[in-house]
Amino acid sequence: VLENQDLQDSIKPQKVEFHSLNFNTTLHWQPGWAREARDALYFVQYKVYGQSMWQNKDECWGISSRVCDLTHETSDIQEPYYSRVRAALAGVYSNWSLSCRFTPWRETVIGPPMVTVAHSNKSITVKLQAPHSPYKRKRGSKIPMTNYYDLLYQVFIINNLLDEQHRVLVYEGKEKVIEIQDLRPGVSYCIVAKMYMPMLDHSSAYSSRQCTVL
Repeated sequence: VLENQDLQDSIKPQKVEFHSLNFNTTLHWQPGWAREARDALYFVQYKVYGQSMWQNKDECWGISSRVCDLTHETSDIQEPYYSRVRAALAGVYSNWSLSCRFTPWRETVIGPPMVTVAHSNKSITVKLQAPHSPYKRKRGSKIPMTNYYDLLYQVFIINNLLDEQHRVLVYEGKEKVIEIQDLRPGVSYCIVAKMYMPMLDHSSAYSSRQCTVL
């Protein structure tokens, strides 16, 4: 019995954490500290905070992977969720390891917008597209993150003559197409953008840079 108890403890999953980007939500965990814990199989359950019954996640029942997609199970984005994982090896089951409480609306990370640029002699036209959630409208198109939050686009220009890191904020607002005027012909400019959420004072990462020479 003692050996089983030791094995139980040594294969118990560690660091059970939700990771979420634009409501694409996965559960991650680390193997137990025993060397053989790498060969364990894992079993995942989840529930809404306040419910007494845990639900099995069928696709993550007896898996060797240490990641489980819970996007569908956490689609009520205002609700707080818990998840838990246990390991099994050689017929021995560990105790459950519990995640922290996770509320998608508060904790998902918002990704950067998509940026495309076109230019004329002295101006750059910037087109912005907010990131999409995994959830779909009835017609099948994915719902943009701007439906869930009051989000602003922040657009920055980098004049490559001056300094790579010197980003100047040239626009903040909700317009999806903006024009930056009075630029110098023959100069290389780069545009980056991010999403900004005033209510929680969160910003996304910067988009990849789009560069053009006027």
